[in-house]
Amino acid sequence: MYPLRRQFSHVGRLLQQSKLTATSEIEMSHFNQLASTWWDVNGPQRILHKMNLLRMDFINDTIKSHLKLNKGITNPEEQIYVPPFNVDNVLPKEIADRINGEQEIRRQQLWQQLKLDALDIGCGGGILSESLARLPVVNRVKGIDLSTEVLEVARQHKELDPMVREKLTYELKAVEDLDPKTEQYDVVTMFEMLEHVNYPAEVLKAALRHVKPGGWIFISTINRDLISWFTTIFMGEHILKIVPLGTHTYDKYINEKELGQWVEDGHENPDLDDLRKQFEVAGSKGCVYLPCYGWKFTDNAEVGNYFMALKRRE
Repeated sequence: MYPLRRQFSHVGRLLQQSKLTATSEIEMSHFNQLASTWWDVNGPQRILHKMNLLRMDFINDTIKSHLKLNKGITNPEEQIYVPPFNVDNVLPKEIADRINGEQEIRRQQLWQQLKLDALDIGCGGGILSESLARLPVVNRVKGIDLSTEVLEVARQHKELDPMVREKLTYELKAVEDLDPKTEQYDVVTMFEMLEHVNYPAEVLKAALRHVKPGGWIFISTINRDLISWFTTIFMGEHILKIVPLGTHTYDKYINEKELGQWVEDGHENPDLDDLRKQFEVAGSKGCVYLPCYGWKFTDNAEVGNYFMALKRRE
């Protein structure tokens, strides 16, 4: 059994000894040392700044593509035509373009009406948190982390931008310490975080409790394969040195299939408290870092880095 398989199983009394989102002392020390350079776009965290563009694209595109264009509209004359097939492959171009154009107009109208509350788990220095707070459709953002030094950097940096100052808050807190009765969000993010915690399954279970019905969890992590080791550790840390040495631990990588299966297993769990049965994998997408270019989406989510979106039923 792989180490990550064990981490994705029940861990019993071991959970009482540390926070679910806690990393090892070595990794925590490593992240604290990076605090002062977190917002240096050309520094040790530059690869995260570049990846943040894909993070935001994945979140925006996923939510937009799942908007129900005719929700609440009972008058057939006011409804947008949404055929059960790809119009580009079936209809003449002029007709297909018109249908796609009408859908996009309605989609943008619905998008602009959104007022989302977001929780960024493992927010670090706030790269993603600030980007979320800048979206007009986001009402407020809370970022949580367990690194005192990194959170202080996040708090100081948000004060530089009046656009996010009032919308964004940070707390030194583990996700399991949030009250699910009062802390409910439309969007929960866990990017580049699961591969650093000791009990990823328990962290995910805790995060599910804070998603509103119809809400989302967005995750990114790394497949446990030879290509991932070669690109993230050997090349990224040791050869190209675009990632600080010690950032990654190969045994903590989680395969995309394992994460998807973990969600599916919850549908068969008779435990009424298991929220996994209320979630579906809405999509996943691979990504790869290309030197001199940056991050790029790929069609294969089972190799290297990947994003995954989980949607809670309404």
